[in-house]
Amino acid sequence: METSMKAAADTLEIIAFMLHEQQFCVRTTSIREIRGWAPVTPLPHAPAEVLGVMNLRGTVIPIIDLSVKLGMAPAQSTERSAIVVTHVKGQTIGLMVDRVSDILTVTGAELQPVPVGAGVATESYAEGIIARDREMICFLDLEAIFANAADWPDAA
Repeated sequence: METSMKAAADTLEIIAFMLHEQQFCVRTTSIREIRGWAPVTPLPHAPAEVLGVMNLRGTVIPIIDLSVKLGMAPAQSTERSAIVVTHVKGQTIGLMVDRVSDILTVTGAELQPVPVGAGVATESYAEGIIARDREMICFLDLEAIFANAADWPDAA
């Protein structure tokens, strides 16, 4: 019984998604829902990563271009784009991604540390790398990415 409890505790439920043909993932426990792309209302003088706000069942939430937040080129919304609604640091935030690719269960052993070197500072945003078959999935740390989210003014 102790072994099965350890095995259960050693698994992670993740949702994988694409940004510019690169695969990323986050824990499913931080996800509230996944929505198809819908236009957002822009906010004046918002940071580059903030696409705007949307009404989610009576609550106004910010929609973030996760590509820009991670230092990549801005995403172009298409019919396959999705908004991953997350709850981070007490805030509900929508993340625009190119497309959601899968919901997976991985073991803790599959999560490898982010390689240090070549001046890469991604270890603060990434919990690790999951290598599966021929794909590499960057496991994002939403708490680190949105460390200042608690300081954001309420959008509502």
